[in-house]
Amino acid sequence: MPVLYTGTSGFAYPAWKPDFYPAKCAQKDFLAHYATRLNAVEINYTFRQLPSASTLENWMKATPEGFVFALKAHQRITHIQRLKESEFTQVFFRSIDPLRVTKRLGPVLFQLPPNLKSDPPTLAAFLEKLPSDIRCAFEFRNASWLTPEVYQLLEKHTAALCLAESEKFEVPEVITAPFVYVRLRMPDYTPADRAEIAERARRLLDDGRDVYAFFKHEESPAGALYAEELVKAVDSNGPR
Repeated sequence: MPVLYTGTSGFAYPAWKPDFYPAKCAQKDFLAHYATRLNAVEINYTFRQLPSASTLENWMKATPEGFVFALKAHQRITHIQRLKESEFTQVFFRSIDPLRVTKRLGPVLFQLPPNLKSDPPTLAAFLEKLPSDIRCAFEFRNASWLTPEVYQLLEKHTAALCLAESEKFEVPEVITAPFVYVRLRMPDYTPADRAEIAERARRLLDDGRDVYAFFKHEESPAGALYAEELVKAVDSNGPR
């Protein structure tokens, strides 16, 4: 049965006390508490640094089976190499392999820089080299990428077009993979907005696709609370 994986971009925010984290919760216990309420987190840490084996082990120890970590690909791949072939891409995947083998790895998100314009041949070559057993999503932040040619390339390799929305940029809902990756980055979401997000998630789940949906709001617990609300809203509509 398709699964809704939802949470936030990051979890280590003291400002979430006391509305999400208990007032006396130590920062070292944040992830363990987070995982009692949500089943996924998007990790930005891996954009700047390769995770150590001990870091991954600590993440897994703090969370139950079924909890997944969606990782942002290292900036060297997306912003320096700009998807050009390099041994470092395989170094990155080897560094996160403990999550893969324990089935705790969510999608890997390749977030491209806004000044990187569409380059289908480079994208095609990059997609060919990706591990076939890891879900990958691509967040394009330059409108030149939003074309049928790019969508077809992603679909060919079962990679997802990241459905990202923010004040600066919004991606059309084009589904290219058996799963959907959504980044909800607007400053705020009204109750009506959140109801629409829940309906959209349910529709995608009913279509047989796992959904990964991540809210922002590092400076307040709103995103975490919205994610928790999303789980309840989808579940309250009964079995799929």
